[in-house]
Amino acid sequence: MVVTQVPERITAASTAAEAVAAPIVRRPLPTVGPLAGRVAIVTGSESGIGRETARALCAAGAAVVLNGRRADRLEATRQQLEAAGATVAARVADVTDYDACEALVETAIGEFGRLDILVANASISQRAYFLDMSPDVFRQVLDSNVYGAVFPLKAALPHLLESQGSVTFISSISALNGMPSGSAYCAGKAALTNLAHTLRLELDGTGVHFGVVHIGFTENDEDKRVLDAAGQPVPIAYRKPRWQKTQTEVAAIILRHIRKRRQRTVISALGWLIAIVHGNFPRLGDWVVLTSMRRLRNFYE
Repeated sequence: MVVTQVPERITAASTAAEAVAAPIVRRPLPTVGPLAGRVAIVTGSESGIGRETARALCAAGAAVVLNGRRADRLEATRQQLEAAGATVAARVADVTDYDACEALVETAIGEFGRLDILVANASISQRAYFLDMSPDVFRQVLDSNVYGAVFPLKAALPHLLESQGSVTFISSISALNGMPSGSAYCAGKAALTNLAHTLRLELDGTGVHFGVVHIGFTENDEDKRVLDAAGQPVPIAYRKPRWQKTQTEVAAIILRHIRKRRQRTVISALGWLIAIVHGNFPRLGDWVVLTSMRRLRNFYE
């Protein structure tokens, strides 16, 4: 019997060719629910409203890529949702870093093969008057609210164009009218409204949905913090419980906004009141805010 030896370079080349030809194995997508077969990224979903929005999307049949900056908390959320039967992946990423946003999108494509929904939720808030704020802190808050939405969208847009997907910017009712002690936060959230409008015009006819949700007072995780004038984390200003919606209620509204592909959703009667008064009676709106500053200083400070 004659044994023919194959040169090592041919064997190596064959192995490499087989590796290239091997199909990419991606995780199966859910098949039940109104969003079955869809894939979503929710930024800032390791906790709070983002976590509950991810949970709502999963319950509607979507596969969701979770995101946050704290690996321990992100992994705990991933395990919690997965234990409940959700199809999820997770990626630690600072969404004000464009390279990190590209890696976040690559996680969605690598795990599930497509991207249909982006919820730009991650942001930092503040509790500080403009006069007292360090310029670096102002920039940090503004960057988180503007670039923290722009960079994930820029990285995700080619895939969303392909899927004729949906983009939802999570804004605030404070973007509808200035809120004392929230200058950078209000400016950043207001910018998202004009960004969404501009993108609807620029990308008209592509089938991509751009919407904004203005969130009102919502219950927060007990350990949630915002930045003071020096950039130190401090508790959120006190809000009466009866003024607040639960995170689950807010997430359900966000889900409905996505499914109906709405341009704007304002959460709560207070939010609509602010929108109407600011748009039609701006002096009255300012009087109400200034009066509240005198009588309810702990509301802002």
